[in-house]
Amino acid sequence: MKITVIALMLLLPLAALCQDPMAAHYKVYNTAKNAPTTIDDVVNDMAKADVLFFGEEHNDSTGHYLEALIFKKLIEKYPAKMALSMEMFQTDCQTVLNEYLAGFIREKNLISEGRAWKNYKDYRAMVESAKDNHLPVIAGNAPTRYTNMVTRVGLGDLQKLDATAKSWLPPLPIDTATGRYYEKFGEVMGGHAGPMKVYQSQNLWDATMGYSIAKFYKANKGSKIFQVNGGFHSEEKLGTIAQLKKYAPNVKVINIQAYADDGFETPDWTKFTKFGDYIILTNPKLAKTF
Repeated sequence: MKITVIALMLLLPLAALCQDPMAAHYKVYNTAKNAPTTIDDVVNDMAKADVLFFGEEHNDSTGHYLEALIFKKLIEKYPAKMALSMEMFQTDCQTVLNEYLAGFIREKNLISEGRAWKNYKDYRAMVESAKDNHLPVIAGNAPTRYTNMVTRVGLGDLQKLDATAKSWLPPLPIDTATGRYYEKFGEVMGGHAGPMKVYQSQNLWDATMGYSIAKFYKANKGSKIFQVNGGFHSEEKLGTIAQLKKYAPNVKVINIQAYADDGFETPDWTKFTKFGDYIILTNPKLAKTF
């Protein structure tokens, strides 16, 4: 009996080390089951899906921690099948990103010549996991100069670009997502839709990410893709997800939507259930990354 007690005491610190140190600062909810769940359950759910979207708040430190954790667990489960797709890199920087992943260039060159976001440190762990495991990273987003162009002159002028420029974009013309997505865009703009050209640039953003994922998915049958983007792009499976389904109708998608919410201690899950397959609420009291 004493030996058993001593063995248990020795194992307890080890068990504590194995626990998630951030577990107290986030809660996961399965909207289909209307029940709390775990990160491991989300990862296991990928057995029936091709793409897992993580809709983040860009400055949520816990959200960034969970992105890295989920990607790590997905790599463990699908070591030869995983790919990372990111809003945070633009399509014309794919070569730079590939060169970094292959070890040809330094991280400082990736950050400067790959035009990494100013908060690249928030995404670095995922990129390094991909690099360490020799996995692809998809630079999914439209080059900013073209979204700015659409904001100024509209979608039609994209047709005037040369072949190289068009190769960094989805097939033209871009189909704008109307209906509920247009309504949501209006809500974000303060109750009115705002200038149509701004809405069109949003659709270019979404369509480019959707097409980038679709291209990889079609060229790599059996792959599993983890897509990270701002929450609005995948909320309610609109935006980027809707565009992806246009380019790859048979793709199976799961979406996580994460929020640093003031109701974290006593969540009202009914406020969030329409937004995603899984909802993650994080502790809003923790420091933001910027």
